[in-house]
Amino acid sequence: MTKKMNIPFSPPDITVEEADAVRDALLSGWITTGPRVKEFERRIAAFCSQEEYKEDVLPHVVCLSSATASMEMAYRLIGIKPSDEVIIPAYTYTATASSVLHAGGKLVMCDSQPGTFEMDYEQLARLITPRTKVIVAVDIAGVICDYDRIYEIVNRPETKAMFHAESDIQKEYGRVIVLADCAHSFGSSKDGKMAGTWADFNAFSFHAVKNFTTAEGGALAWRSLGEERDALLYRKLQLLSLHGQSKDAFAKTKLGAWEYDVVGAYYKANMTDIMAAIGLVQMRRYPEMLARREQIINYYNCRLKEFVDNGTIQVLRHFFDSHHSNGHLYQVRMIGKGEAERNAVITRMAELGVATNVHFKPLPMMTAYSELGFDISNFPAAYDYYKNEITLPLWSKMTDKQAEYVMDCFVEVLRQNK
Repeated sequence: MTKKMNIPFSPPDITVEEADAVRDALLSGWITTGPRVKEFERRIAAFCSQEEYKEDVLPHVVCLSSATASMEMAYRLIGIKPSDEVIIPAYTYTATASSVLHAGGKLVMCDSQPGTFEMDYEQLARLITPRTKVIVAVDIAGVICDYDRIYEIVNRPETKAMFHAESDIQKEYGRVIVLADCAHSFGSSKDGKMAGTWADFNAFSFHAVKNFTTAEGGALAWRSLGEERDALLYRKLQLLSLHGQSKDAFAKTKLGAWEYDVVGAYYKANMTDIMAAIGLVQMRRYPEMLARREQIINYYNCRLKEFVDNGTIQVLRHFFDSHHSNGHLYQVRMIGKGEAERNAVITRMAELGVATNVHFKPLPMMTAYSELGFDISNFPAAYDYYKNEITLPLWSKMTDKQAEYVMDCFVEVLRQNK
């Protein structure tokens, strides 16, 4: 093995170009929600829809302070009430669940399919009741879920017959609404469709550990309902995310336009132009960033092939059939091992200088959710996937030598733990 190196898990890919854009935003005199945010929203909409960028079109995307805020604003828009149920996977990060609780909804958790992070779709169908208003699917590691299967379930005559619409938007859909937690999948595609276009509502994260970052931040995208309806949803989301104020600060800069109203006691979750400045540069650089991640994944796959072939490990597939992941996480399962053995591998990798992680510890194992009555024993497939999962470092500025060192270390540890 080569000389010891220190390999972080997921540092952000930030260059001088992003720093210059932030400086320009700071010196522009406009640092809160303004022209850069508006352009960023249009760029995201064009990227997800794979359409030409249009400067004069109101996008069906709103940039917000996080993916968590994006999901919460979606629930507020949908009209979730305390008695309404939202079904989420047990195998996910807390934001998927906490946003439901922030909006006052009732959490219902679904187990995973054996051997995968995706929800057990047969169990999902059984969990739907007359109180179910939303189903949330989570695209973990950049792999897009089976939304066709979810829509087949929500559009079944017996499922639609159970649905009771209690808000205008619920009446418009006439069925359980599907929300995609796309925190991991910005830039992924499946069957020629990009993440952000599969579900009725789609929440992105631009947090510092994501492929594409604005330091913090997120966006809510929805499938276009037509220009007039999109404009109404955009307007409502602007109100929900800015104290219910009828004009944002940018709109109030127009001559004589100081006066505004507060139409509801809403929330504060807007994105700033400083964050959008970073995002606009990231958008230009993103194709090459994705290409680099794919190179590293293919190299990792090649180095680990013998262990996959002999059944020692299972590696999450990112590129197959018509699916092209953004390569957000490199997940490995150590077949036949348990938590203690997995944790020992994490410790050994750390001793060698390589930072690793686990995605995810299922929610019923967390204090906040066990205290709500969720018990991991009721989610055996989620636990089985978690108990031996380890996520290896993967980032777009990783050098060939760093990637080689990660694999040298991991291969050595795997051979020691046969």
